[in-house]
Amino acid sequence: MADKLTDEIVRDLAAPASGNRITYDSEVIGFGCRVTSAGARSFVLNYRVAGRERRITIGKWPNWKTAAARREASILKRKVDVGDDPLHQRQARRDAPTVAELADLYRKVHLPSKRPASAAGDELALRKHILPKLERMRVAEVQHADVAELHRAVTKTAPIGANRMLALLSTMFNLAIREKWRSDNPCHGVKRNQESRRERFLAPAEIARLSKALAASPEQASANAIRLLLLTGARRGEVLGARWDEFDLDAGTWTKPGARTKQKTLHRVPLSGVAIALLSEMRAKAGKDPIYLFPSMSRPGPDGRRREQPLRSLKTMWGAMCRKAQLRDVRLHDLRHSFASMLASGGASLPLIGALLGHTQSQTTLRYAHLVDAALRGAVEQVGAILHTRGAA
Repeated sequence: MADKLTDEIVRDLAAPASGNRITYDSEVIGFGCRVTSAGARSFVLNYRVAGRERRITIGKWPNWKTAAARREASILKRKVDVGDDPLHQRQARRDAPTVAELADLYRKVHLPSKRPASAAGDELALRKHILPKLERMRVAEVQHADVAELHRAVTKTAPIGANRMLALLSTMFNLAIREKWRSDNPCHGVKRNQESRRERFLAPAEIARLSKALAASPEQASANAIRLLLLTGARRGEVLGARWDEFDLDAGTWTKPGARTKQKTLHRVPLSGVAIALLSEMRAKAGKDPIYLFPSMSRPGPDGRRREQPLRSLKTMWGAMCRKAQLRDVRLHDLRHSFASMLASGGASLPLIGALLGHTQSQTTLRYAHLVDAALRGAVEQVGAILHTRGAA
């Protein structure tokens, strides 16, 4: 007859010569202790579901005390009574995809279609913030509180970066919903940090100092890239990846392929006379059959050869120019804003500014509305002054 198992009884159970032996408890039917030939002791529960015999391991002794294992067996038996299968549920949890696997799926599905800079930013957020905290968690088990805690932690050092990380994580969980890995998005409802839109435009005096610093730089290739950013209002990736076959210097146009524009659409823009002169000078010095406006050489490949590729970064050069020109709190992207502000101050309309910048939504260009208003107001004041001097007002 079976006895009620105790820690003392479990400790003294003899190991079989081979295989394993289960000693059952008298109080909870199906609950017992399995002893292997090596002397390892584990608590198990036998139960039946849909006529099938099942056995689930509760845990090892002495990590699990006998009384605690018996209580767990009773809880599992109650689940069986309502139709659950604890062993199947455990196996399903064990096989369920992790956040690390979700990150790999995101890399495969989304990153190939993103611009290099955006893809690099996502990869950095994954490696620096998301995976160290969540990679081992099952996708279905991540809670709103887990995401909110991660967002708060990143906010302490990078408030805007925390928002970008949250947006990335939300896209990942939307992908998980599509794959039926879970039914909801735990990022929903996490409050984002307030962001103030940057309104940093270079003043004429700052542009003059920057031009002087660029002229004195020994790195004229990088200096020309910065000049082209300011002259065209293009994005950094568009300029650095520009190819000579995109330019028609006779017609004075630059046709950017959709593969390198943010909107993924072909964008044809006119070039100013100053920009054409700069490009003509660069082309004359570029040698025979150049590919990129700003070429760089790759690291040696398996065959030992180095290949031409576009310049990847202006970070070091831009930092040096800002110091020499005494520019404070200015990013490379602010050259694009400065280009737009000069258009607006010159009387260009918002649709015209949006067309030159490649905006597909008019809402994006509205940030320059106050500058357009100022130019229009100046024109109205000129009319008022003329009429006033002629005695019409």
